[in-house]
Amino acid sequence: MRDYKIVLHKQREYWSGGESRDIEFRTKQLVRMYRWICKNEDLIMDGLRKDLHKSSFESYATEIGIVKEEIRYIVKHLRKWAKPRKVPAPITQFPSRAYVYKEPYGVVLIMSPWNYPFQLTVVPLVGAICAGNCAVIKPSAYSPHTSGVIAKMVKELFPEKYVAVIEGGRAENEALLNERFDYIFFTGSVNVGKYVMEKASRNLTPVTLELGGKSPCIVDETADIRLAAKRIVWGKFLNCGQTCVAPDYILVQKTVKEKLLRQIEKYIKKMYGKEPCENPEYPRIVNAKHYERILGLMDGAHVVCGGGSRRGSLQIEPTVLDEVTWDSPVMQEEIFGPILPVLTFYSLKEAAAMVNARPRPLALYLFTGDKKREDYILENISYGGGCINDTVVHLATSHMPFGGVGSSGMGGYHGKASFDTFTHEKSILKKSRFIDVPIRYAPFGDKLDIIKKLMK
Repeated sequence: MRDYKIVLHKQREYWSGGESRDIEFRTKQLVRMYRWICKNEDLIMDGLRKDLHKSSFESYATEIGIVKEEIRYIVKHLRKWAKPRKVPAPITQFPSRAYVYKEPYGVVLIMSPWNYPFQLTVVPLVGAICAGNCAVIKPSAYSPHTSGVIAKMVKELFPEKYVAVIEGGRAENEALLNERFDYIFFTGSVNVGKYVMEKASRNLTPVTLELGGKSPCIVDETADIRLAAKRIVWGKFLNCGQTCVAPDYILVQKTVKEKLLRQIEKYIKKMYGKEPCENPEYPRIVNAKHYERILGLMDGAHVVCGGGSRRGSLQIEPTVLDEVTWDSPVMQEEIFGPILPVLTFYSLKEAAAMVNARPRPLALYLFTGDKKREDYILENISYGGGCINDTVVHLATSHMPFGGVGSSGMGGYHGKASFDTFTHEKSILKKSRFIDVPIRYAPFGDKLDIIKKLMK
């Protein structure tokens, strides 16, 4: 195993030289990355196909295209974001001027997952670069082909003293977390996120944690059931259910449950065919360990449709479970696979209470035709982000931050939020040298009334 202290020492020396902080330099690196991605789209798609059996369309729509849009958006706005911001100065400090300066943290660690291995590695890297940092990237060992593509990209674009890729598994993760970084950006499971935060706390290193959890999809009786089923099926079974913001379970109003189930079954067959495991565009589970875990969640469950699997290709059919309770095995952990449990509610207040009784989810989806019901859910449930009358697509924009809350994570990114995440805001007050108001200096005497008037 390499001595990562040497890598970090070289990056700290390079960062101290100031080149990575120059706005023109940052922009140039992002443009170079954009061009490399455009030139190597087939290579990226091949890595994703080998790791997860992703189709070219899904690879572009959910990974490559999102990265390219992010780079274009950031390059367009970076200069404006990076300017010092003038803010009002307090009257007690007259005469003075106050500014907020934007500076990078320094050397950052980006630890990424396997489910969207290109997008969830490169978008945080874009944020780190646009803010002026140096970066060490640790892609997932579970997606080795895509990790190899990322390593190739970084090696061809950047010197290691600026951006470095460390491939490997748990040993490499552990070794990196034992080093001191100026910021850590982690995407992955809740349990590993807790461990990363524990390690970071030893050096008081700030962190962003992009985690997950059980994201609910609420369908009420006023919803367009056909459209709801279509969009739920798309969002749930995208990437074979291995999406952190996929609908983890459905909460449907009792009066429309049967209608929704029929429509979901219809759209599963329409999108994936009668034999999904034979569909060349249907992805697979990342490895045998997760394949067995997901199958175990179906033990003893009432299967409405699907339920089949193929061990040789690590594929599990899109599966819907009915007669599920909160005590069912499938409701005890984030599913992260193509299983969709269905629970019911009678009133929207009851549905909100069910969600609020559990850890705050990363996402929430509501299908309704009633604005008052929409407002009720928005005002009464806390979650990372979500959609009204759709699923998943809220994360596919650079105009809104994406992130969790509570056990589903902390911090956000995408667009300006990425720049902000990897930037320290330094507050500076510039005081006049020519006028020195004497009120703040001892002896204070009868100055109390004056200061009260100034600071009321």
